[in-house]
Amino acid sequence: MKELHVTVQRFDPEKDAEPQFVPYTVSVNDGARVLHVLHAIHDTLDATLAYRYCCSSGQCGSCAVRVNGEPVLACMAEAADGMIIAPLNLPVKKDLVADILPKIREIASLVPAEHGTERLPVKAEIDEIKPLRDCIECMACVSVCPAMDVTKFLGPTAMRQEMRLALDPRDSKNRVPDAVRDGLFTCTSCQACFKVCPKKIRIPGKAIEKLRALANKQGFTFPRHREVEALIKETGRSVVRTAPTFMEQSGFIIEPDGPVRATVGFFVGCMYNLRQQQSALDAMEILKRNGIRVIIPRDQVCCGSPLIRTGQLDYVDTLRKRNIDAFRTRRLDTVMTMCAGCGSTLKHDYATPFKVMDINEVLANYGIEPPAKLPLKATYHDPCHLLRGQDIREEPRQLIRQVVDLVEMPSICCGSGGGVKSGLPDEAAALGEKRREEIKKTGADLVITSCPFCEFHIASHSDKPVKNIMTVLLEGYREKDRLAGKEKE
Repeated sequence: MKELHVTVQRFDPEKDAEPQFVPYTVSVNDGARVLHVLHAIHDTLDATLAYRYCCSSGQCGSCAVRVNGEPVLACMAEAADGMIIAPLNLPVKKDLVADILPKIREIASLVPAEHGTERLPVKAEIDEIKPLRDCIECMACVSVCPAMDVTKFLGPTAMRQEMRLALDPRDSKNRVPDAVRDGLFTCTSCQACFKVCPKKIRIPGKAIEKLRALANKQGFTFPRHREVEALIKETGRSVVRTAPTFMEQSGFIIEPDGPVRATVGFFVGCMYNLRQQQSALDAMEILKRNGIRVIIPRDQVCCGSPLIRTGQLDYVDTLRKRNIDAFRTRRLDTVMTMCAGCGSTLKHDYATPFKVMDINEVLANYGIEPPAKLPLKATYHDPCHLLRGQDIREEPRQLIRQVVDLVEMPSICCGSGGGVKSGLPDEAAALGEKRREEIKKTGADLVITSCPFCEFHIASHSDKPVKNIMTVLLEGYREKDRLAGKEKE
């Protein structure tokens, strides 16, 4: 047995003006789950505690709650001392019981084909349906969806069901118009729904992007998204050239200042090549200083992410082939990305013959010369395609802590992804304002991120400067050199 000190959010909407957090101390067996803690509180301390459970084996979804802010199944998550247990981020009926019924009622049902026209799915169709049919309707995905906070979006699991039915030949309805009506294009591709799903259903990639591809074929794609597709086909890039590009300002090979510790190919991406060139130039200085040789093929093009996320897939294979050939012909076994979206796309939407690493991974892997510590307090914005798309969380923080004091804030989407900023700018702005509120709470002097889209978008929704990690590291090195020069004097 062990003793745990936990805090539980209590709230009865019929009696209480606002929720209260109540501490409890319970004795449970080693290996106890969160549900066992709730049973112990209910059975030995307070029988009025309301919570929901049924199967106690991770199959029904009834017991979903938040533990330290993250949705989990109470019957599956191991209990820990000091944990805070709260309901899902949905309307609360009482204590830990969220009102999930309205969301369940919004999930579409099969509309059978007329008698004589129906057929059973063949194996290929069943294989496509399989990744979508394991939903246990726990509503964890709904509780973390940022788009649902600012738009009329039915949510991830509603889109999952629409795609599941669209794949089923026994269903007679065209699912695309309803999906578009219910917010198909409001998803920012942040992956939050997938990361909290107890069944690991890849809703953005397996449902939403595939529904958008069907919508594209039926003429529902936004005009602005079609303009991006046309630009990529014409120029190989998703943004318009307005100044000398990064590749025009850099060499084909960038040699390090000292001994070569590693060689990487650099997949530049559209934003760093055409809009935020200085961040990429700063990164090259960091790599040079830390012994990384960089090769930059000139024939690389857009990774295709803007097309994949918006369902415009006709030209994606061409982009894949051009990019793979650009690096394979240089016989590179490691390709480095700076853009979180490019990195996630190369890792998940390509079958590359080389290893893909984000620049934070590269530098954390080889280690860096310590920079001078700057007298700044900074907060870090986790890019969705880095944190959830590539599971990269600690590496950026390892670098940041060497140069500034880091204060954390919640990892939520800024609104710039999934084609939302170009197609639905009001939604992107609303999410950007939510990011502004969290930045303000930190009291930070500076916002740091590692994605050009996040950097560009947050800069228009914060009164604090927004900089790339590489730029801040370079400032630390310059301060170190300044101090060294002053000492020599």
